[in-house]
Amino acid sequence: MRLIALPLATALALGAVAFPSHAQARGDWALGLGIHQVNPKSDNGALAGGTLPLEIGSDTKPTVSLEYFVADNLGLELLAAWPFEHDINIQGLGKVGTTKHLPPTLTLQYHFNSAGRVSPFVGAGLNYTTFFSEKTTGALAGSDLKLGDSWGLAAHVGVDFALNARSALRVDARWMDIDSSVHLDGADLGTAHIDPLTYGVAWVLKF
Repeated sequence: MRLIALPLATALALGAVAFPSHAQARGDWALGLGIHQVNPKSDNGALAGGTLPLEIGSDTKPTVSLEYFVADNLGLELLAAWPFEHDINIQGLGKVGTTKHLPPTLTLQYHFNSAGRVSPFVGAGLNYTTFFSEKTTGALAGSDLKLGDSWGLAAHVGVDFALNARSALRVDARWMDIDSSVHLDGADLGTAHIDPLTYGVAWVLKF
């Protein structure tokens, strides 16, 4: 494993020097087109006084991001996506519904070695998640299910691999603090703690 890791690390380091790209300067923009999976954490809380443990499913959809550089290497990014759809399961009852959501996220992020072949970045910001098109099935079929919108913190890490002076392949991951109030036929059942890890790839165009 060490014999593989050392040449790989050396190649990446040399690549960062040997294949320069366009540095991210103040006033630049970057457009990202990708595909990402929203993967909720394993423990999503329990409703009705802790008697109904929740399990929220994952989903994968196209995403788009737009980043404006407020200073050299420092960008403000807005993330948008095609609506994600998630199965809602209750332990012991199985699938009881579905919901769609949109998670626009604003992140301030710093890019290291932005003129190099390999450019990692880190960021933090704010997420707003809106839920809609809730449907019930199984044990809750015919009931009116509503999930409340959520505000929370977000974190973003990733690496850009330069393809040429103006474009890159991005591999990244985000964490979002998403907590949603759950109502069934108007009654407050509690809170769903979704807090997903979102990860994927994107093509990034700098202009």
